[in-house]
Amino acid sequence: MAEGVFRRMLEGVGLAEKVYVDSAGTHSYHIGAPPDMRSQATALRRGVDLRNLRARQVTETDLVEFDYVLAMDRDNFEHLRVLCQTPELRRHIQLFLDFAPDLPEQEVPDPYYGGSGGFERVMDLVEEAAQGLLIDIRERYRI
Repeated sequence: MAEGVFRRMLEGVGLAEKVYVDSAGTHSYHIGAPPDMRSQATALRRGVDLRNLRARQVTETDLVEFDYVLAMDRDNFEHLRVLCQTPELRRHIQLFLDFAPDLPEQEVPDPYYGGSGGFERVMDLVEEAAQGLLIDIRERYRI
């Protein structure tokens, strides 16, 4: 959801060609699979098409190549930290909701085992944090 939302935001401000976005999981449960149908339906209702996304597992190369490595929750944050070989790379890792400091939540909950309301809430959180991330990128890189 976060990848799709952020791609749409970048397109909306003309930065889709300047900012590379990708998503990956810390576990290998669904490699090659599309997003959960409930995620897709929730995103599509808000104008975000996730059909072409496929799950992959994060690699050590990701930690080197990406300026931002964002975790949805503390468990994934810790898994990413274990992959990092240097303190410099560890500085790239942040919680996604750090970009939405006005929200009471610090972690994006996993809606997988809940009802559709959980997916709506996750979409709300993702949209808020994506706005903050976009602001951060524009300020950091002056674009």
